[in-house]
Amino acid sequence: MSLVPGYSSDEEDISSALHDAFNLAAVPSTKRHRSEPTTAAPVPQAAPDVLAQDPLNQTSLITRPTDTQMNVNIPYSDMTLPVLGPVNPFGDHNRFLNQNALAGHVEEQAMTEHSFRTQHLTHSIFGYSQNPSVDPNAPAILGSVEAAEANNYAMLDSVRITHAKRKELKRKRNPKGDVETVDGDNAYAGPWASWSGEEPVAVLPEGEEGAADEEESESESEVAVVKKTKPKRGAPGQETSVFHGKSTTDYQGRTYISPPLGEAPHLQSEPGSQESFIPKVCIHTWTGHTNGVSVIRLFPETGHLLLSGSMDTKIKLWDVYTHGNCLRTFHGHGKAVKDVTFSNDGRKFLSCGYDRYLKLWDTETGQCLQRFNNGRIPYVVRFHPDEDKQNIFLAGMSDKKIIQYDINSGEITQEYDQHLGPVNTITFVDENRRFVTTSDDKTIRAWDFDIPVVIKYIAEPHMHSMPAVTLHPSKKYFAAQSLDNQILVYSTDSFRQNRKKRFAGHSVAGYACQVGFSPDGKWISSGDGEGNVVFWDWRTGRIKSRLRAHSKVVIAHEWLPHETSKVVTASWDGLIKLWD
Repeated sequence: MSLVPGYSSDEEDISSALHDAFNLAAVPSTKRHRSEPTTAAPVPQAAPDVLAQDPLNQTSLITRPTDTQMNVNIPYSDMTLPVLGPVNPFGDHNRFLNQNALAGHVEEQAMTEHSFRTQHLTHSIFGYSQNPSVDPNAPAILGSVEAAEANNYAMLDSVRITHAKRKELKRKRNPKGDVETVDGDNAYAGPWASWSGEEPVAVLPEGEEGAADEEESESESEVAVVKKTKPKRGAPGQETSVFHGKSTTDYQGRTYISPPLGEAPHLQSEPGSQESFIPKVCIHTWTGHTNGVSVIRLFPETGHLLLSGSMDTKIKLWDVYTHGNCLRTFHGHGKAVKDVTFSNDGRKFLSCGYDRYLKLWDTETGQCLQRFNNGRIPYVVRFHPDEDKQNIFLAGMSDKKIIQYDINSGEITQEYDQHLGPVNTITFVDENRRFVTTSDDKTIRAWDFDIPVVIKYIAEPHMHSMPAVTLHPSKKYFAAQSLDNQILVYSTDSFRQNRKKRFAGHSVAGYACQVGFSPDGKWISSGDGEGNVVFWDWRTGRIKSRLRAHSKVVIAHEWLPHETSKVVTASWDGLIKLWD
């Protein structure tokens, strides 16, 4: 019972807790007491220690960098206090400086050209792109978020779309319209046609004019005339020709189609009856083309006229025997002229160009009689040599076909479609019952006329493309210009190569240089890529002469049929020269 007085009552505990809430009485004091206190047991505390302030209120001032709002209002005096503590030399405290400009928010970024083009094309085609901003609160995608989700947020270089989707996304251009229509839905716009979806450009209103100007504008508006858009010269129906002489007839009423027998009586002789020699000197130069000459053709039988086609889209008819001037210029093609050919009597000729048109011309009047087009580029055109088939011609096209046209009906009567590349040459052999074609597929094919079945197929692993073929005057052989810098000879009856006839030593450098024969068949000639004309002996195959003719490639040349040593050369330098 001696321990009972050591315990105090509850009222005493409460009173002692109020007077000594922090238990300061338990701390030993340095002050000495006069008498030692009586020892007593420690007072137990049943309630835990708690903070007088709410901890949520203390953490409300702590914000994360990504937060956009605060839960408390901080006094302005606290917000304007200077930043204390050391400055991080590698921090981004200067990154956001000078980014707020009058035009908006400006950020400087560094990226590769490929990344910029990828994002630009992605935004132009799909309507969205990645956001390059460094602001963590900025959205990751700019533009159409729905389109980005549909493509799984892929960029243009990594997205996979179908062929139909690619056609849908491709930017389409409005049609050019009709040349003859000025106003309306199908008005001619030409190369100025706008793109689909493009906003029209607003026309700014004009300022107020004076009284005199108003009167003039009213009078002009009363008599306003709508000017039609001038179509291109090479457009269908816009073919023209210009005669450069003083008169179309001479004192006897003869046109330039008639051969000048007074100046050249030997034109009535048989071609090749005289011995031919190699020319050495240039005796005349025809100038007039503003671009390279691509093809030349002599008038049939007599050769008193020369027809030339050029890359300047013009066709010119030249006089050979009298004055040596340009007689007529034919305007009708919109792009470079590829080939021309005379009919048997020379009164008509065909031309083809890269504008995809074949056109029939009157040599005497310069009128365009007919035009043909199947949507492909014609590379070669030839009349049928028979007199009773002058209404039929063949054309080698870029779509690997030989098209047979009938001039009387204007329709395609036959198609030969066995080649695997664009057709370059057409040569009639065997009394015009067959013809031989060459192509970029490095093959030679022989056909029966009007039968689209190959009767002879020549293809060897060592063969190259043969873009130029010429028939020998004896009509027993044809020579082909091979792009491996040699001329190969084939027979016209069996279509076999003559191994003994091989002519090399020149460099065509990939050009379709025309092969030529002297009228008596003694010499074979060819231009090269360096501006030379090389002459070989037909019997021995040796080079006899190398004539420096032009500054650029000699693409075509012709021997005059009734002369002993006259050759006409044409080059990409725009000049046509006569050599003797």
